[in-house]
Amino acid sequence: MLTLVIGGELASAHINMWILCKASRVALLPSTLHLSHIPFMIAPTVQQLVSRASDYPFPGARIVMGEGTSAGTAIAFYEGFCLASAYEPIFDVTTRGLPQSLTASVESAERFGDELGFQALTLTGDGASFDPFAQLDDDPKLVELDRLSRALHAFNFFGAQRPGLLFLRVHERLLKSVKYDHGKHFSSVLIEFGLNPARIVIELPPAAVAHRTFLGYLVKSYQKYGFKVAGNLPNAGQIMSVSDMARLDFIKMDAGLALRDSVVKPLVGYAHRLKIPLIFDHVGDEAQFEALQQFDVSFVQGPAFEAHAIVPGGR
Repeated sequence: MLTLVIGGELASAHINMWILCKASRVALLPSTLHLSHIPFMIAPTVQQLVSRASDYPFPGARIVMGEGTSAGTAIAFYEGFCLASAYEPIFDVTTRGLPQSLTASVESAERFGDELGFQALTLTGDGASFDPFAQLDDDPKLVELDRLSRALHAFNFFGAQRPGLLFLRVHERLLKSVKYDHGKHFSSVLIEFGLNPARIVIELPPAAVAHRTFLGYLVKSYQKYGFKVAGNLPNAGQIMSVSDMARLDFIKMDAGLALRDSVVKPLVGYAHRLKIPLIFDHVGDEAQFEALQQFDVSFVQGPAFEAHAIVPGGR
């Protein structure tokens, strides 16, 4: 097993490059490239990223290293709130067997497969879930808080040298608060800190996916600035119009709704024809997970896998 750091991006790979390409779903290196041709460098740690943030007024005054149960991770302060990061794994069930990444446990890899990536979750300092839209009504402050939390999640994800992709949700209100060039600011921040936007998936809400013109603009804008884009389907029928829109990198569908409406099989088939990976999220329990496996589902996430989530202070 080798650890490769390319342009500030860390990935774990065997010499044949399978893991690098499989875990990140990005063809970063040709499989024939000799290892001696790879420019090795030291990836920034969480501490280094937080220290570098001190050179910038907004993040520098708000992002610090945690203590106690949050030791070794970054936390942030905004409007009296203390924010922390957690990460919900997204499993590729087609790779069940031995773990293929440094973070995957043998138990989770055997049962669920390797990790495609992680969904970032915002927590309060004491580990409770945090909903900024229940706390703030002012859109400019919400934009600030959103940018701060995304930077925090990126620091904790890349600084811990996690493999795979980082999925970041964006709320409809925030999408409408920014008038144009969606993704430009965040991309510039990542590049400034030596982090790769190509390993981040911006996850659009169902309300945005339901509006074809708006969705097309958003997808093109985020992809222009180096991100991948996932769209949450408001309903199963919405997948029929995805091919007419700008090309999504991932499609997400609520597992409970798909199972209830008996649309898992047609969804999987249509996504396969589109050649767009389909992720079933909000998998609630073992029964739902077992039901999904009857239909050649590839990617899953949700509360059923909560025991394998990454929380502040460790797994």
